[in-house]
Amino acid sequence: MRERLAQRNSEISSFHVMELLRRAKELEAQGKDVIHLEIGEPDFPTPQAVINAGIAHLKTGHVKYTPAAGLPELRQKIAAFYQAYYKVTIDWQQIFITPGASGAFLLAFGTSLNPNEELLISDPCYPCNNNFAALFGAKCKNIPVNADTRFQLNANLIKSHWNSNTKGALIASPSNPTGTLISAEELEQAIKTVNSLGGCFFSDEIYHGLVYDQTATTALAFSDNVFVINSFSKYFGMTGWRIGWLIVPDEFIEATEKLAQNIYIATSTQSQYAALASFDIDTLTELEFRRTEFAARRDFLYDALIKLGFEINIKPEGAFYIYANCEKFTHNSYQFAVDFLESEAVAITPGIDFGHHKAHLMLRFAYTTSIDKLTIAIQRLKRFINQ
Repeated sequence: MRERLAQRNSEISSFHVMELLRRAKELEAQGKDVIHLEIGEPDFPTPQAVINAGIAHLKTGHVKYTPAAGLPELRQKIAAFYQAYYKVTIDWQQIFITPGASGAFLLAFGTSLNPNEELLISDPCYPCNNNFAALFGAKCKNIPVNADTRFQLNANLIKSHWNSNTKGALIASPSNPTGTLISAEELEQAIKTVNSLGGCFFSDEIYHGLVYDQTATTALAFSDNVFVINSFSKYFGMTGWRIGWLIVPDEFIEATEKLAQNIYIATSTQSQYAALASFDIDTLTELEFRRTEFAARRDFLYDALIKLGFEINIKPEGAFYIYANCEKFTHNSYQFAVDFLESEAVAITPGIDFGHHKAHLMLRFAYTTSIDKLTIAIQRLKRFINQ
């Protein structure tokens, strides 16, 4: 008999943190006080104005499909946000509203990558990006990066790894798991390099807004021939609403709309109406307050981990993660994370979720909870490593 499971499934890797999350939930059900530092979900609630806007639309009873590309008024608000925040002018018809950033990646890769073509991506990186490419039969070349390039790809790395089968390159800034940014100059050179090679440049900007000591630059500042992926989940605090956006080059507008129509018809209507309130002045003021709180959490956790003996080559400049070397304590970061959860009820993410380069020596800590809880987590971590 023919094998019923599609072969592409063998190319899809597991997300180990979800197994740790499952176990953490089991421990909580047993009455354990689990501190969650494993998943990238802010502990702040959705801003009240956003909730109110979603409820108001639901109460109309007219919760119907929107156009596949999304509500025109939301797309226009995003374009206005780019003009105000980045001083970049975008045609709102280049913007597609998607079911989270994941939906944006599917549209971007689905319209641009052919089977067996290659996408250059950093190692470490967000693991689902590899899997999104695999769904379309494409391959990711994961390029090891270190502190000398701020754990980012750059023009030189792109040129040295480019071959006749390479279709494009992806840069995430701020990045998951390292929280580092690429400089504006390096980003510009990387875009110019990819464009000169005739490839597609993908810019993962879902942690824009959550930047602490400088500003993040959008790829659109240097070229309109780029794909930009963003989301309402992180800075805007709308994880469960499942809404993001994708900005595409002009030549991809028709193909992207056609693919969106077929993959998901439209993004959740109430989520789109709710997201309209994300750009209100009061909402943005609240979000800026939260950003300062994340910065304080970063500073606390960074200092505490350094004091315990973890090696952190670069203090993260954005997102809400610290990627720490735990070689002083273990050469098996996955087992360390499992044992730490079982022993002390603190959930963290092992490096093997983010690639292969030194993954067994790395742990990701998400500072998505309060400093009070981070303090307890550090106390438990100190006790654990001293056992």
